Amino acid sequence: MSSAYPYTGKLAVLYQDHGDLPALQQLAEQLHVPLRLSTQPDFDQHEAFFLCWRDGCLKLLDKELLKKGGMAVDIEPRQGEQRSWPAPKDGALAKALGRKTQTVIDATTGWGQDSLHIFRMGYALRCIERSPIMAVLLADGFRRLAQADWMQRLQLQPPSLLVGNAIELLASLPEPPDCIYLDPMFPPKRKKSALAKKPMMVLRDLLGDDEDKDHLFAAAMQATGKRVVVKCPDYAESLGNKANEVFYGKLLRYDVFLKN
Repeated sequence: MSSAYPYTGKLAVLYQDHGDLPALQQLAEQLHVPLRLSTQPDFDQHEAFFLCWRDGCLKLLDKELLKKGGMAVDIEPRQGEQRSWPAPKDGALAKALGRKTQTVIDATTGWGQDSLHIFRMGYALRCIERSPIMAVLLADGFRRLAQADWMQRLQLQPPSLLVGNAIELLASLPEPPDCIYLDPMFPPKRKKSALAKKPMMVLRDLLGDDEDKDHLFAAAMQATGKRVVVKCPDYAESLGNKANEVFYGKLLRYDVFLKN
C-alpha cells in the first residue's frame, strides 16, 4: 500500500453542534475529505465512516456507532495491565521485546494499544503510522496522554509519532533501535468465534489488510539493531523463515527474529 491512503469516499469529518468547528474544517482539509453537518438532512447517506469530536476526544464512527460513543485511542491500561510507571516488564510481550532492550519502534501503531503498553513499561518508544486517519486519532490520544496527571507528575513525554510508510521511514533511521515491533493486519480467520473486535473490524473495513507485510518485515530486519518482534494470530504463518524464539499469549503469539 502507498504511504498515504487516498480518499475513496468512505470517510467524512462530522460536526455535531459542539466542538471546535474551525478545527474540524481544518481536519477535513488535512485529510482531503468532506465536512458534514449533522443538522443537514441525509448527512449520513454519503460515507460509511466519520471522524467527530465527542466526550473531549476525537472519535471514529461507522453507521452503527453514530448514536453510540464511537472509538477513540484509549490511553488507559487494558484489563490486567499495571497502572504504575514503569510497569513491570513481565508477560509474553515483554519477554519477546527482550530484557536488555531499551529502544523500540512500533512500525504498525494502529490504535496504539500495544504501543502504550510498551511505553508504560518504560521503553524509549517511537511510533510509525502510515494511515493519515489513524495518525490524527493517535495524535489526539497522545495529546490526552500528555495531559494525564501521572504523566505531568513524572514529567514524561508521550511517544513520538512519525506519519508515513514504515518501509521508507525505517530505511532512513539515523540510528537503529534495539527492537522493531510489528503487528500487521493478517486476513481474518473464517470462524465465527474468531471475529475481530469492533475497532479492528472498522480499521480493516476502512483501510484493508497489510498486503506488503513481507516487505515491511524485510525492511525491519534490515533497520533493527538487535531484534524484530512480530505479533501474529495463533493461526497465521510466520513472516520469517523460522523465529529464533516464540512467546505465546491468548490466541496470539510473538515471533522473535534476532539479527545476526
